[in-house]
Amino acid sequence: MTLDPKPDHSRRGFLGAALTLTAGLAIVPGVILFEVAKPKAAQPSTAGVTSKVRWGLLIDTNKCEPGCDACVTACKTEHGWEGHGRPRTDPQWIRKIDIRDPKFGTERSLPVMCQHCAEPPCVDVCPTGASFKRADGIVLVDKHTCIGCRYCMMACPYKARSFVHEAQEDQKTHSPRGKGTVEGCNLCVHRVDRGGTPACVEACAAEAKGAIVFGDLNDPKSDISKRLARYPATRLRADLGTDNGVAYQGL
Repeated sequence: MTLDPKPDHSRRGFLGAALTLTAGLAIVPGVILFEVAKPKAAQPSTAGVTSKVRWGLLIDTNKCEPGCDACVTACKTEHGWEGHGRPRTDPQWIRKIDIRDPKFGTERSLPVMCQHCAEPPCVDVCPTGASFKRADGIVLVDKHTCIGCRYCMMACPYKARSFVHEAQEDQKTHSPRGKGTVEGCNLCVHRVDRGGTPACVEACAAEAKGAIVFGDLNDPKSDISKRLARYPATRLRADLGTDNGVAYQGL
C-alpha cells in the first residue's frame, strides 16, 4: 500500500485516509468498509448542474404565523412522509419551531429544515459518500450508498435529518424513501431541475403570507439577493462557519 507523502489535514482528507487504512474491516455486521467505500460514482447524475448558481431560501419570520404549517403540510404531501406524534422517530424534513427572546419577550415562529450548507458537516462525516453537496449548493443523500450509520444525523447542528425505521409503501417516484436510510429536505430538487420552486415556497405564497423566498444567491438581480441586500438577515448557528443556504429575517 502506497500513501501520499503530502498529508491532508482537512477533515475529509483525514476520513479518506482512515477509510483507506481500514479497508476490509467490518463496521457493522455484514458490511465491509472497503466494499461500501468505493461507489461514489453511483451518486445521482448532476449533469447540467453548475456552481454559477447557488440555490437558497430566505424566510421572513415577521410574516410567519405561529399557527401556520402550510409549508410542513406541503412538504409531507410532495414527498410522502408523515409523522405519527413520535418525536424520537418521526421524519424531520421540515418542522415549525417557536422561539422567545427571554430578555424582551419577543416571540417568533419559523420553519427549520436542512440548511444546505456550503460547508456541510453531514458530508464531512459520511463514510460512504452518500451525503454529498451538488455544485449548485443543494445537499442530498444517495439512498443507494447510505448504510444507515447516522453519523450525519449526529453531525447536523440543526437536527434536520431523520432515520427511516419502517418499510415504506406508496412512495413518490421523484422522492424515494427506504427503510434503514437517512433522509432530509432535498430542496425539492426534482422541481428545481425543471425550473420550478420547492413545494414549501409555493404553498407559503398561496396559503400564507409569502414568508419563504427561493432563488439564486449568486445572482444579484434575483429577488432573494435583493432582499438580502436591503434587509439584515441571520443564519442559524452562523458561528459554526457552515455558510448556510437558508437565511432568516426578523430574528
